[in-house]
Amino acid sequence: MTKLRVGAVSRNYFNMPLWAAQHRGFFAREGLEVELHLIEGIDEVTRRLAAGELDIDLGVTENVILERERGGRLAIVAGNVNRLPFSLIARAGIGSIPELRGARIGVSSIQAGSSSLVMELLARHGLRYPDDYTLLPVGPILARWRMLQSGEIDAGLQGAPMNRIAIEQGYSDLGSPRALFPDFQFTSVNVDMAWASAHRETVVAFLRAYIEAHRWLRANKEASRAIAAAEADLSAEHADFAWDEMVEAEIFPPDARASVAAVQALIDVSALIRALPGRAKLSAESYIDPRFVDEAERSLA
Repeated sequence: MTKLRVGAVSRNYFNMPLWAAQHRGFFAREGLEVELHLIEGIDEVTRRLAAGELDIDLGVTENVILERERGGRLAIVAGNVNRLPFSLIARAGIGSIPELRGARIGVSSIQAGSSSLVMELLARHGLRYPDDYTLLPVGPILARWRMLQSGEIDAGLQGAPMNRIAIEQGYSDLGSPRALFPDFQFTSVNVDMAWASAHRETVVAFLRAYIEAHRWLRANKEASRAIAAAEADLSAEHADFAWDEMVEAEIFPPDARASVAAVQALIDVSALIRALPGRAKLSAESYIDPRFVDEAERSLA
């Protein structure tokens, strides 16, 4: 068996393709012993990948772009969250986005991830960062949910099914950024290209299992509940809601590929918000290397 260190962010439903590949034996069938590291900080996931402490990550795509802008070697080899599964959830009493003036809003990171989306969403309602509200880098979905419940933040983006859980508990739904950005590569499967080039067969084997996991998820809504319960502690009702959102709505890409349109949307939005006009001249294709998933798909056929 080939040992593979794979990093991902927290215990949220975004990781279901990895969990399905483990539970259903797709990794084992490829001769892979996957050691899954669930890490709370999205920046830490990328740091470990770039430092060689992980072999592959399921991480925030914008961090790949930031790392490449610094001269790094990271690249996107497959998709994960190709559309946005988020709702902007606020504490009870806040009924609209303009009412977030002066609010503390939790984001996964100031440099990447949910912060670009929050900035653009609030800018559409006349609120500018940092004059009109505070962004707090508090970590991913579960951390934001805990801090919203404790009152440490006033609002934050929540992904499926935590957005549904929050609404059921009386929190306010201020809308989804998906209406503004139908395609947005939030997370992806990423590698250090020097490592991936030296371990091509391992990367292709991983992606074969990853593709099969997506195919299995699409065909097995009911069976996926047990995996969601075991790995993300979700009830059957909330697991089904997450499946509907992530699988049926094709937030998880059916072919497991990264989306050129979605990566380009990320580049365009983050370039605008972060005043990085040079980034807007870059093309999504320069960050995506489809050769590994192409080979994986051919070998499955």
